[in-house]
Amino acid sequence: MSYDLCLLRQAEKPYYIESIRTAIYSLEELCFYMYNNVCLIDDTIINEKLCDWIRDELHLGKLYRQLYEQLEKKDGAAFFVLPIFREAGYLTNQEMREFQEKLAKLEVQSGDMKQKLRGDYLVKEKMFGRAIWEYQQILNRRNPGKLGTQFYAGVLNNKGAAHAGLFQFRQAADCFWESYALLQTKETFRKYVSTLPLFLSDEEYQKRLEEMQADTYLVQKIQGYNAKICTQQPFMDELERLHGRDPAELLEELKEEYCRSTKI
Repeated sequence: MSYDLCLLRQAEKPYYIESIRTAIYSLEELCFYMYNNVCLIDDTIINEKLCDWIRDELHLGKLYRQLYEQLEKKDGAAFFVLPIFREAGYLTNQEMREFQEKLAKLEVQSGDMKQKLRGDYLVKEKMFGRAIWEYQQILNRRNPGKLGTQFYAGVLNNKGAAHAGLFQFRQAADCFWESYALLQTKETFRKYVSTLPLFLSDEEYQKRLEEMQADTYLVQKIQGYNAKICTQQPFMDELERLHGRDPAELLEELKEEYCRSTKI
């Protein structure tokens, strides 16, 4: 990138992207956001509100008129966002070409695929509540002949991961099992079996394994794998780090993280 420093005007009032709780204060910050989150370039960016913010807060009248014209033309995301990068001088020519290629690849994807990519990004950023919402929208429109069972198995698997991130283990297990029913992979089965003990009693767990007629050897292997993870150094280091924290400070941090992760 040519630079990351905010050399242009800073806004007094930020442009707020509600879905991911992000405040943008400058054109450079907007460029950084778009460059690193291509899959999130949607109507949260391409809208009149952003145009007005650029005019009123950044006082970039020429850019405002250019963007507003593109909104009316509806030529596509690239025609809207590239003038912003040019105004900021944020990318080198090579980076601009690479960004255009990424954007072009994204634009030819179906709406469901774009939404899945958004959900995947939100899981990565631990914004689980919003991710679950994105995945559920896809599932509500489910059409197996459109994108295939593999796609929907992936959506269900990732939705399960988002539920697990919120400690909603029963819902997570339901998603993993539904995903496994569509595409029987060992990894999805491992996730399902690993999640069951987190909300079932020992008796209920064993009963469920019997109902599934689960392979005993495979289940034992999964249990051994999970036990091993709990003794690995990164896991132990994290426990040690948390143990040394001030309880009140840690509680406040966890509350903030939970609020962020559950936001829809």
